[in-house]
Amino acid sequence: MTDAAPRSHAQSKYQVRFDWGRSGAVRIGADADIIVWVDVLGGADDGAPTALFAELPQAEFVEGGLTDAAVVAARVLELQVQLGRRVFIGVVAAGAPQDGSTSAGVAASDALRFSVEDLLGAGAVIDALAVVGLDYCSPEAAAACAAFTGLRGAVAHLATASVGAQELIAAGVASADIRRIAALGSSDELRMLRTYPA
Repeated sequence: MTDAAPRSHAQSKYQVRFDWGRSGAVRIGADADIIVWVDVLGGADDGAPTALFAELPQAEFVEGGLTDAAVVAARVLELQVQLGRRVFIGVVAAGAPQDGSTSAGVAASDALRFSVEDLLGAGAVIDALAVVGLDYCSPEAAAACAAFTGLRGAVAHLATASVGAQELIAAGVASADIRRIAALGSSDELRMLRTYPA
């Protein structure tokens, strides 16, 4: 086996990349300047972003999604100006854990199921990056962006009707709280996890 497969999985020729979960973050983040962790409803793997600090020591980490995509894009653009060069961005959808179980031979961080709210949140971030001119996207990032832009008018409904939201409602979380954390552009605060290493 050659190194070609790992390099292609890294999406390294693209400025804006997209993947799922911790292992996806490592795949696309080896040379990324900033990792945007997207976990719209929270709780997919609470320690995942901080656990990645040691594996991706060169990258800044922020959380982003539906509520703050424009804020994240502004930070990425600011970092690019600060560094005086093109920055590489890894947008990572957290996904949802597989019903508490994993298959034999599959690491816990890889045992994810699709999460529509995280796909849409990642797409919102990628779309906001394109708005500020950072649009050299991998096909994976472009597809996530297209999912968001194509469904923009239904995002609130889809996020609250998703499997993840329904699990939260069954656990006693009010649907109004879920609508609030999935409201497009409702926050102007940057959720910084780790600033760009000095």
